[in-house]
Amino acid sequence: MEQLLSNKIVYHIIVIILAALAAFIPRYLPVLFFSTRKIPEWFNEWMKYVPVSLFATLVVKGIFLTGSYHFTLFGYPERIIAALIVIVIAYFTRSMSISVIAGLVAVWLLSLAL
Repeated sequence: MEQLLSNKIVYHIIVIILAALAAFIPRYLPVLFFSTRKIPEWFNEWMKYVPVSLFATLVVKGIFLTGSYHFTLFGYPERIIAALIVIVIAYFTRSMSISVIAGLVAVWLLSLAL
Protein backbone atom coordinates (compact mmCIF):
# COMPACT_ATOMS: atom_id res chain seq x y z
CA MET A 1 0.00 0.00 0.00
CA GLU A 2 2.82 2.38 0.87
CA GLN A 3 4.53 1.69 -2.47
CA LEU A 4 1.28 2.38 -4.32
CA LEU A 5 0.78 5.65 -2.46
CA SER A 6 4.37 6.63 -3.19
CA ASN A 7 3.87 5.92 -6.91
CA LYS A 8 0.73 8.07 -6.97
CA ILE A 9 2.56 10.95 -5.30
CA VAL A 10 5.43 10.74 -7.80
CA TYR A 11 2.94 10.56 -10.66
CA HIS A 12 1.11 13.66 -9.43
CA ILE A 13 4.36 15.56 -8.97
CA ILE A 14 5.41 14.69 -12.53
CA VAL A 15 2.03 15.78 -13.88
CA ILE A 16 2.25 19.09 -11.99
CA ILE A 17 5.76 19.75 -13.31
CA LEU A 18 4.74 18.93 -16.89
CA ALA A 19 1.65 21.13 -16.62
CA ALA A 20 3.79 23.98 -15.30
CA LEU A 21 6.19 23.58 -18.23
CA ALA A 22 3.32 23.43 -20.69
CA ALA A 23 1.98 26.71 -19.29
CA PHE A 24 5.37 28.42 -19.01
CA ILE A 25 7.07 27.55 -22.31
CA PRO A 26 4.50 29.14 -24.68
CA ARG A 27 4.73 32.36 -22.66
CA TYR A 28 8.50 32.42 -22.34
CA LEU A 29 9.60 31.53 -25.87
CA PRO A 30 8.08 34.61 -27.56
CA VAL A 31 9.66 36.85 -24.92
CA LEU A 32 13.01 35.15 -25.48
CA PHE A 33 12.68 35.35 -29.25
CA PHE A 34 11.43 38.94 -29.58
CA SER A 35 13.48 40.55 -26.80
CA THR A 36 16.61 40.64 -28.97
CA ARG A 37 14.97 41.57 -32.29
CA LYS A 38 13.56 44.79 -33.68
CA ILE A 39 9.86 44.29 -34.31
CA PRO A 40 8.60 45.93 -37.52
CA GLU A 41 6.15 48.79 -37.09
CA TRP A 42 3.53 47.14 -39.32
CA PHE A 43 3.54 44.13 -36.98
CA ASN A 44 2.96 46.34 -33.94
CA GLU A 45 0.08 48.07 -35.72
CA TRP A 46 -1.44 44.73 -36.67
CA MET A 47 -1.09 43.36 -33.14
CA LYS A 48 -3.19 46.23 -31.72
CA TYR A 49 -6.27 44.53 -33.20
CA VAL A 50 -5.61 41.03 -31.87
CA PRO A 51 -7.05 41.50 -28.34
CA VAL A 52 -10.21 43.09 -29.73
CA SER A 53 -10.73 40.32 -32.28
CA LEU A 54 -10.09 37.57 -29.73
CA PHE A 55 -12.49 39.18 -27.27
CA ALA A 56 -15.15 39.55 -29.96
CA THR A 57 -14.70 35.90 -30.91
CA LEU A 58 -15.16 34.76 -27.32
CA VAL A 59 -18.24 36.91 -26.87
CA VAL A 60 -19.87 35.72 -30.10
CA LYS A 61 -19.07 32.11 -29.24
CA GLY A 62 -20.62 32.49 -25.79
CA ILE A 63 -23.77 34.16 -27.07
CA PHE A 64 -24.54 32.46 -30.37
CA LEU A 65 -23.06 28.92 -30.18
CA THR A 66 -24.52 25.98 -28.31
CA GLY A 67 -22.48 23.44 -26.38
CA SER A 68 -22.31 21.27 -29.52
CA TYR A 69 -21.10 24.26 -31.62
CA HIS A 70 -24.33 24.84 -33.52
CA PHE A 71 -25.24 28.42 -34.34
CA THR A 72 -28.37 29.69 -32.63
CA LEU A 73 -29.57 33.25 -33.06
CA PHE A 74 -31.88 33.45 -30.04
CA GLY A 75 -30.85 30.38 -28.05
CA TYR A 76 -29.52 32.38 -25.09
CA PRO A 77 -31.74 35.46 -24.65
CA GLU A 78 -30.28 36.25 -21.21
CA ARG A 79 -26.79 36.47 -22.70
CA ILE A 80 -27.95 38.67 -25.58
CA ILE A 81 -29.73 41.08 -23.24
CA ALA A 82 -26.74 41.10 -20.87
CA ALA A 83 -24.41 41.83 -23.81
CA LEU A 84 -26.57 44.79 -24.82
CA ILE A 85 -26.52 46.05 -21.23
CA VAL A 86 -22.72 45.73 -21.16
CA ILE A 87 -22.38 47.60 -24.45
CA VAL A 88 -24.40 50.53 -23.11
CA ILE A 89 -22.56 50.58 -19.77
CA ALA A 90 -19.15 50.31 -21.44
CA TYR A 91 -20.02 53.12 -23.83
CA PHE A 92 -21.02 55.53 -21.09
CA THR A 93 -18.54 54.59 -18.35
CA ARG A 94 -15.51 53.51 -20.41
CA SER A 95 -14.68 51.25 -17.47
CA MET A 96 -13.77 47.62 -18.06
CA SER A 97 -14.32 46.61 -14.43
CA ILE A 98 -17.77 48.19 -14.17
CA SER A 99 -18.74 46.62 -17.51
CA VAL A 100 -17.58 43.15 -16.48
CA ILE A 101 -19.32 43.32 -13.12
CA ALA A 102 -22.51 44.62 -14.73
CA GLY A 103 -22.38 41.84 -17.31
CA LEU A 104 -21.93 39.15 -14.69
CA VAL A 105 -24.77 40.50 -12.57
CA ALA A 106 -27.00 40.88 -15.64
CA VAL A 107 -26.38 37.30 -16.80
CA TRP A 108 -26.99 36.00 -13.29
CA LEU A 109 -30.24 37.92 -12.76
CA LEU A 110 -31.54 37.26 -16.26
CA SER A 111 -30.77 33.54 -16.03
CA LEU A 112 -32.81 33.43 -12.82
CA ALA A 113 -35.69 35.33 -14.43
CA LEU A 114 -35.81 33.70 -17.87
